[in-house]
Amino acid sequence: MLRAGLKFARGVLFVLAVFPSLSVVARFGAAQSNSNSEARRRTFLQHLVAAAVERTHHVVRYEPAYVRIPYPGGDVPADTGVCTDEIIRSYRSVGVDLQKEVHEDMAQHFELYPRRWRWLSSRPDANIDHRRVPNLMMFFSRKGESLSLSSRAEDYTPGDLVTWDLGGGVPHVGVVVDQKSARSGRYMIVHNIGQGPRMEDVLFRWNYGPLPLFWSGALTYDSAARGFQNFAGLDAAGGQLGDELRVGG
Repeated sequence: MLRAGLKFARGVLFVLAVFPSLSVVARFGAAQSNSNSEARRRTFLQHLVAAAVERTHHVVRYEPAYVRIPYPGGDVPADTGVCTDEIIRSYRSVGVDLQKEVHEDMAQHFELYPRRWRWLSSRPDANIDHRRVPNLMMFFSRKGESLSLSSRAEDYTPGDLVTWDLGGGVPHVGVVVDQKSARSGRYMIVHNIGQGPRMEDVLFRWNYGPLPLFWSGALTYDSAARGFQNFAGLDAAGGQLGDELRVGG
């Protein structure tokens, strides 16, 4: 539970970095099945974190402009991007195409997605929808497991996605990785806030709120079944979702 008086925690939204399942899997089952699922989950998150860290070796110019891209598997030019593109590229490195998955979910449930973006379009747009933080928030909120918002750094683990409000309704997103800050002892964040993908100790840097508490979840790729398994739930509350003119933070 979030303790009263810890204002900075209100400015943090996080989700365990996981992807939606193609088929719903029960949370409860045989012990052996649970053990296998947990092992796959750990492996998936390890690969996701490694992919996020690898992104810090790329030179990327911050560019939030609308760009027409192929579908599926489309991407803006490799030397450009925003915060969401680092999440998209990290997931794609482990076999998850968020462009395709977000587009398909929006095509079926467009009315559930942030209205400020709906004002700009009467239908889903695979060129841009997955590159907007609020859309990723809604997408994962429909597929994830609820976690309590916490002011304790130790409650954030590698693979968690963290979302902040930078002020003025401008959202930002990053991923927790497995390297810790020598100064604070906290896990660091890979994100792009304007200087390209970087790994920094910024978990509690931004103190803006209140924000909507969305969700968390974990998903892992089962190479044998060639499908995704969901370890998930949902938690959502009202709040401002962001600047309609920007792709992301």
